[in-house]
Amino acid sequence: MPIDKVALVILNYNGRNFLEKFLPSVVKYTKSAAIYVADSASTDGSVSWVEQNFPTVKTIILPKNYGYAGGYNRALKNISAEYYILLNSDVEVTPHWLTPIVNLLDQNPQIAACQPKLLAHHDKTQFEYAGAAGGYIDWLGYTYCRGRIFYHNETDTGQYDTTVPIFWASGAALAIRSKLFHEMGGFDEDFFAHMEEIDLCWRLHSAGYHVYCCPQSVVYHVGGGTLPPSSPFKTFLNYRNSLAMLYKNLPANRIWFTIFLRLILDGVSSIRYLPHGQWRDIWAIVRAHFAFYRWILGELPQKRRRIQREIAQTNSRQTLPISSKSIIWAYFVKGCKTFDSFSRL
Repeated sequence: MPIDKVALVILNYNGRNFLEKFLPSVVKYTKSAAIYVADSASTDGSVSWVEQNFPTVKTIILPKNYGYAGGYNRALKNISAEYYILLNSDVEVTPHWLTPIVNLLDQNPQIAACQPKLLAHHDKTQFEYAGAAGGYIDWLGYTYCRGRIFYHNETDTGQYDTTVPIFWASGAALAIRSKLFHEMGGFDEDFFAHMEEIDLCWRLHSAGYHVYCCPQSVVYHVGGGTLPPSSPFKTFLNYRNSLAMLYKNLPANRIWFTIFLRLILDGVSSIRYLPHGQWRDIWAIVRAHFAFYRWILGELPQKRRRIQREIAQTNSRQTLPISSKSIIWAYFVKGCKTFDSFSRL
């Protein structure tokens, strides 16, 4: 495999501790790719540490922290390769992990992007929250994975070791064709972080391409390395960006009914923060809704028109892999805690 066929890019922001822990395994087990660390104006000495300890790893210095979306958009403009591998700094890779991914992309040009199987670094028998064995969404835009529904992570017993089409591939370890990444306009930088990879995968589907999980490749993800699970800022980003993603990508006959229901359910979901006095998270949901309203009055309609126009021009007849069942109903009412039990409903 030529060195310039694959470029592995780690976006870093004050993650020297993760780089020290995980970059050695990346370098050791990723011989066939050019490796980059794109640094978002870190102040913890990340760049100097990389340059001193791994001189073969190329560094890209960004003038400030643009978030996951903006950081990768800017970094990838400077990198020429057939395939991009976007890897979080808190991911431990395994021997030969890259080969199945590259082979899958080589064999099927209609596969635009894929992800490995993500297991939890703290317990390597468990699927990891941010992707597990491939991501999906239901008709209301709620996300779930093979191996993870809401905060219930399954034990990996090989039950999801088949290579399958999915709706979204995790941004923690995302392989994507560079040509398509740029043709799609990359990530939506207004998202800053969270949901941007799902939004991009939705646009890839609408353009007639496929997204896959390649579980023959295995990595271990720490998770929450940039924002902890209890972060109100993370709550804000997830709620705001999810609504924006629906607005941009839903067909005209579904957009307003779906968003109306989501706004109601978002309000209901805030109740779970009350027993713990997590008022900042409740306020984050309120702020997310008002931020979404401001976007509707701003550039969001223009983004939607552009996406819908491109869909019409592509004339793709591909059926989007969006579940017609509600994961909310299945989990909280029917008691489905696994992907298989939800699939059997």
